[in-house]
Amino acid sequence: MTDVRLPPPTTEAIRVAIVDDQELMRSALRMMVDSQPDLVLVGEAADGGEALELVRAHHVDVVLMDVRMPRLDGIQATTVITRERPRTRVVALTTFDLDEYAFAAIRAGASAFLLKDARGEDIVDAIRVVHAGHAVVAPSTTRRLIEHLATSPGVDASRADAVLEPLTAREAEVLRAVATGATNAEIAARMHLSEATVKTHVGHVLAKLDLRDRVQAVVLAYESGLVSPGG
Repeated sequence: MTDVRLPPPTTEAIRVAIVDDQELMRSALRMMVDSQPDLVLVGEAADGGEALELVRAHHVDVVLMDVRMPRLDGIQATTVITRERPRTRVVALTTFDLDEYAFAAIRAGASAFLLKDARGEDIVDAIRVVHAGHAVVAPSTTRRLIEHLATSPGVDASRADAVLEPLTAREAEVLRAVATGATNAEIAARMHLSEATVKTHVGHVLAKLDLRDRVQAVVLAYESGLVSPGG
């Protein structure tokens, strides 16, 4: 694990940690972070165990997390980090565009899933977006996630009532719409509401159900049986 000397803190800087077992990849990500005036590098780690030490020792806003690493992989590290540090966001990075990695990263609490060959500006944008409380998952991955959940045997329909209990009827309707992968604009058109109103409802749903982002809302809706294939 490598700490770096931080510049004087600012109210706008996003504090980033880099976790990857390949020095070359860490170097590339380091240069990318250092090139942005609103990002500051907190430190680097070569595996999940070092990542936990780093996050526990420093305030970290966003972790750029490699998925496949020795000793403790990125999925396991993400699970612990998002449990211990709910405000820390994780951007999962992998060389392989395989569903199993995307699903595992999202279930572990990652707010973004990107390939390592993504453009530097896309990774920088992802850092800013997840820090603002949103999710970044490629549309194709989101569609596959929904298809995967829709056919998953791990549905527990008994959870549906508990999920719905804190929601208003309109919020429940919005949650079901979110679970189809619909955007705010599409939900607004479908429900004859303004996009601003839909955004407010989505925010209430996430807050009431203690969800980090709308991708986690999709997972919860399917796993609780609130929505079903074709439903």
